[in-house]
Order: sequence, then structure tokens, then C-alpha cells
Amino acid sequence: METANRALTADVIAALTYWPDVLWVGQKNPPDPVDTTVLLPFINEVLQDLPWWNRDWKVDRVKPGIPVETGDHRCDPAVRFAEVSIPGTVTSGNGESLPFVAKIGFTGDRLIRFQAKIGDVVIGPAVAPVGQSEPHPFGRILTGLMDLRGIPVRDMARAVGLSMSTIGMLRGGDNPDLLQARLIAGVLNMSEADVRVIAGLDDGSAQQLTGDGVSHQPGVSADGQYGP
Repeated sequence: METANRALTADVIAALTYWPDVLWVGQKNPPDPVDTTVLLPFINEVLQDLPWWNRDWKVDRVKPGIPVETGDHRCDPAVRFAEVSIPGTVTSGNGESLPFVAKIGFTGDRLIRFQAKIGDVVIGPAVAPVGQSEPHPFGRILTGLMDLRGIPVRDMARAVGLSMSTIGMLRGGDNPDLLQARLIAGVLNMSEADVRVIAGLDDGSAQQLTGDGVSHQPGVSADGQYGP
């Protein structure tokens, strides 16, 4: 499904930016009513574009959105990024109903990102080609953090003592181990705990980093033998 750069109508943008439960300085309170039902055909159209989507299921009710990211209001609205969560319900042809929420990111009149949660299942457009596993989100975040700090791949590799190809694989979606997370955190001037959370290593259940700087699985010693 190609969601990026999908055009948004003025009615859809008005519905996405209608936040009656949010107070903004200088904004009329309560704001003038907006027809949010225009989001129903828009969201259903995006979902219908998923080749595996069961077309018996349709979003039948939505509520006003909750802003997740509003961007810098000093920026031109045409280039400012915003992301909104739209709660509602989805029903099947046999009358079954489930809670639904769509997370919609857009810039100006262009859709940038779309994700839906139906019940306890999160769905969205794939990043990797068909037949390949999806990259870990750590790669995209690491790339953004390095770019914001002006850290080239070569400099990161030299600073953490890893090869450029390893840094490239981490940026491409490979997940770091605990030692790599610790080294990367130092270069990014972030806490090791924050980087572990981003990498999904925060529970400490999968690996343990010992004083020798080697990442171990629980119950496996440094020489690969099982035991305490």
C-alpha cells in the first residue's frame, strides 16, 4: 500500500485538525463544529488498499482526534508535520464490532504516515519488500538521531569501534545488542537506558551485559556453556 504523498481534501484536513477537547491559546473554545464523518470513507479507502484487508470489515464510527504531534506552530502549515489519533469502531459484515484507532501523520495536504489498531492488533503499510521481514524501528530512529547531530556513519563506526557495515545494518533495521546500545548511547550523548528502551532491550530478559563487556543470554556463560 502506498500511503505516502496521498492527497488529503480540505474536508479531511479540517476533520483531522478538529480537537474540541484540546485547549489552544488564541483558539475559539469550543471550536466551530466540523463534520468528522468525512474521515469514514477516507480511512476505509486506505484500509481497502491493503491487499490482504478483509473487505467485510469497515470503520463505522469515529470520534474527534487527539493530537499526538502538532509540530512547530511557527512553521508554515503547508510544511508543518502533524500526527493525530482518531478513535472509533470497526464492524464486520456479521455485526461483530471491535475498538479501532487510526494514527494519521500528515504535512499540509499530504498523508505521510498511517497506522491502525484494531482490538489489540496493530496494522500498517509494510516498509520491506514482499517476502522480507520488517526492519526494527531502531534503525530509523538511529538514523534520525545521527543526522540531527551531524554524525556520519564513518565517525560513529570509529567512535564505537564497530565496522561501517555494522552501523549501516543497524541503521537499516538490525537491532543492537546491549553492548552496542551502550556504546551508541555514549556517542549520541544519551542515557544507556533510553537507548535500550528505543531498541526494545529495556526489560533485560533477553540478554545480560556483564562486567567484561560481553553480552550473554541468561544461563549461558562467556564460553557458551549452559549453567549459572
